[in-house]
Amino acid sequence: MASEAEIILPIGTQKHDPAWKHCLMIRSGGRTKLKCMYCMKLFLGGGIHRIKEHLARHKGNASCCPRVPPEVQVAMQQSLDGAGVRKKKKHKLSEEVKKVSLSSNQGEGGPVDAGLQMMPLPEMLHDIPPLQVEVREEGMPKDRGRKKRARYTSPPPPPSPAPLQPLPTALQVGVPIKSYSGAAVDKDHVAMAIGRFLYEAGVPLDAVNSVYFQPMLDAIAAAGPGLEMFSYHDFRGWILKRLTEEVNYKLLHLKGMWGRTGCSILADEWTTDTGKTLINFLVYCPEATMFLKSVDASYIVTSADTLYELLKHVVEEVGATNVVQVITNNTENHAVAGKRLTETFPTLFWTPCASQCIDAMLEDIGKLEAISEIIENAKTVSGFIYNHVIVLNMMRKYTNGKDLIIHSDTRAAMNFVTLKNMTCLKEDLRAMVSSEEWMECPYSNKPGGIAMADLIGSLPFWSSCAAIVRITEPLVRVLKLVESNKRPAMGYIYVAMHQAKQAIKKELVKKSDYIPYWDIIDWRWDRQLPRPLHAAGFFLNPQFFYTIQGEVSNEVSSGMLDCIERLVPETKVQDKIQKELSLYKSAAGDFGRKMAVRARHTSLPAEWWSTYGGGCPNLMRLAVHILSQTCSTRGCERIHIPFEHIHKQKMNYLEHQRLCDLIFVRYNLRLQQRQLLKTKRFDPISIDNIDTVDDWVVEKCELLSGADEDPNWMALDPPLASRVISENSDDIEVEAFIAGLDNEVIQGAGQDAEDDDEIKEEDESHDRTSFT
Repeated sequence: MASEAEIILPIGTQKHDPAWKHCLMIRSGGRTKLKCMYCMKLFLGGGIHRIKEHLARHKGNASCCPRVPPEVQVAMQQSLDGAGVRKKKKHKLSEEVKKVSLSSNQGEGGPVDAGLQMMPLPEMLHDIPPLQVEVREEGMPKDRGRKKRARYTSPPPPPSPAPLQPLPTALQVGVPIKSYSGAAVDKDHVAMAIGRFLYEAGVPLDAVNSVYFQPMLDAIAAAGPGLEMFSYHDFRGWILKRLTEEVNYKLLHLKGMWGRTGCSILADEWTTDTGKTLINFLVYCPEATMFLKSVDASYIVTSADTLYELLKHVVEEVGATNVVQVITNNTENHAVAGKRLTETFPTLFWTPCASQCIDAMLEDIGKLEAISEIIENAKTVSGFIYNHVIVLNMMRKYTNGKDLIIHSDTRAAMNFVTLKNMTCLKEDLRAMVSSEEWMECPYSNKPGGIAMADLIGSLPFWSSCAAIVRITEPLVRVLKLVESNKRPAMGYIYVAMHQAKQAIKKELVKKSDYIPYWDIIDWRWDRQLPRPLHAAGFFLNPQFFYTIQGEVSNEVSSGMLDCIERLVPETKVQDKIQKELSLYKSAAGDFGRKMAVRARHTSLPAEWWSTYGGGCPNLMRLAVHILSQTCSTRGCERIHIPFEHIHKQKMNYLEHQRLCDLIFVRYNLRLQQRQLLKTKRFDPISIDNIDTVDDWVVEKCELLSGADEDPNWMALDPPLASRVISENSDDIEVEAFIAGLDNEVIQGAGQDAEDDDEIKEEDESHDRTSFT
């Protein structure tokens, strides 16, 4: 296995020697080295030729590989033999050229001609690459040099027809496009060629959103004409094997990070279309999240004992000393299994998934009668617009290409982020339905068009939408915070939940109005075990701690003490941390530097401790471990990944291993893509998003306007390329949320000022539908 300092390097497309398929190129200690893929022997010099001799078991310059497959050994030996033959031919050609140069002063018909006649032309050109010909357009001046070189090549192909004209024969039969002249091939022809491949092979069309799509095109273009096509067995064989090694090296590198920052085991549980319950196990640290494996837990989650055994096995696999917490679902069986897990491993916590809790809160709020009615009205508007080409084109015209529906990972969140977006586009929609263009539209007199226009023109509808957005937006922002890739959420979740409740109270004012929402939040959030990590994250976040005037609440203090006792088992180190806490509380030493004071609001909490906590090394290590953790189990999209296939019992053992490696590579590449992806193309009516948007883009049956009167989808204007979802927009919103936390909110969170929870009105029949 590679050491922590070894970094695997990509092998460029110019590496054509067959031996490159059977070795790894790594950088270690500032030097680039090669490593055999079979026996993992490291070569400090000698280049690829030495690797080839090693694989061919050619004694002499290199040791023989003890694990090379027989077919690879034969192939490497044949390559060495072929290289020897070519070397002899080049040497022979060099000797002939030398003879020619020595006889250059002799007359015609002398030894020069005789020397040339001794070597047949095909053999003479055996090692010379074929020359290419520039295609000269009519009217261009002749190039004598190019004309002379053309004697050694075949005639150039005829020029391709103009775009949108009848396709050339090569394109009609699917022959790859080659640019013999080196000039750019028409972009439409390239698009058609890619389209044929995607459609015929059944590749999901959202594959073009991958961050690896453009690099693939660039690599193919850089290789130029004549690139040898890789086979089906190449992608099932050495390519998959090399990528598996690459991902394993990434995992090996991250294991070093787990010891320094701690890590969280994420049990991402979900139900498939066939009813199976699967758990994808991932490991989170601030640098990256890695997928480990998928488990069929259909018969495991029903028993707390079997669930405990599964979690215990994963903790042992990762290393109990590295694990700060295990995050799972928040069902009763998970809570019991989590409690047993903390008894077996007294140095870690079990924590319920925060994103699932918050999503359930939004779902409960969406079921309240008055709110549900407004959401259904909003779906009436969007459903009509997205089912009629003329109206959809008109809407995108008036909104400057913006769509009504915003992408979200869950249905509950989708309801409220889309409602907010529609509220922002209210004036554009009202301008559309009051325009002459709408009056002349054939749908303005249809039942669906009339219902849509009436809702868009209704002031009570929009005022209700705005009120719902103000109530739910704090929770939506907390949801984005706990799923943020930029900031580990552990240092913020405690104050964020307090801020969400205070925002609802400030909006509704009257206790009988806001208590129903508080009841929903408290029931979902507080019915599980206490969350000492959340409280300790608040205590150790300098932005919040130094804002509190006076003593912190008992809940925060106890949470901090719980973390010290559990995460630091050595009593001597615990005592040292208690002494170092006094320096942190008084902002003594480096904590009080002007730079440190300014950085409280600009640096990530864990980075702040790493920079200014050197005077308190034990407390610093604990703080970094706590503040580096997430609060959510959610991984990335699982679509088009055949998780269920690896849990089929009837499968060839070798093929099962291969499929496991394929899913291991695919899901981890997708996790990496989530880190790299800056923008994401989103079309609300695409089938790729049907799981979350279907009820927003389907027209209600009673309002159907007659599809036979509508133009088909080919008349639809596509979403503008510039109107893509920015993955940074969520991070920007999270940053705005954190920056908007005022001192009063932080003070209230730190001193537990929610006295409203202790005072209940005599009338227990709260109006759970009031939101205005």
